[in-house]
Amino acid sequence: MSSLFNVFDISGSAMSAQSVRLNTTASNLSNANSVSSSVDETYRSRQPVFAAEMSRAQNNMDNTENVGVKVLGIVESDKPLQVEFNPNHPMADKNGYIYKPNVNVMEEMANMISASRSYQTNIQIADAAKKMLSRTLRIGQGQ
Repeated sequence: MSSLFNVFDISGSAMSAQSVRLNTTASNLSNANSVSSSVDETYRSRQPVFAAEMSRAQNNMDNTENVGVKVLGIVESDKPLQVEFNPNHPMADKNGYIYKPNVNVMEEMANMISASRSYQTNIQIADAAKKMLSRTLRIGQGQ
C-alpha cells in the first residue's frame, strides 16, 4: 500500500521537473528575438539537466523508498551566437554587427510540447493511483 503512495511523490517530482523545463523554454522563447551589441551581453539558450535516480532505485529494491527525477541545474548552450552585419541597427557595435541569441525556436517548441505532454502524463498517473486507492478503500467497506 505504501508503494502506491510513492507514485504521488514520483509523479510530483516529474511534474516539478517538467515545470522547470517549461520555464526555461518560456525564457528561451521570450529572448529568441533579442539583440545585443556585444557577445558577452547576448542571451544564450538555457536547458535544464535532469538526473534519473536509477542507481538509487536499484539500491533500494527491497526498500520502497520513492525515487523521482532530480533537477541538477540549468546550463547555457555552447552553440555559436547568430552574428548579423547590420550597420544601421541602433544596437550595432563599432564594426556594424549585432548579436542574436543561439535559440532555435523550432527546438524550443518541440521541448515545450514534450514537457507539456510529460506533465500531462504524470497527472494521469497520479489520477490513476488516486482511483486505485479509492477503490481499495471501498473494498474495505464491503461495497
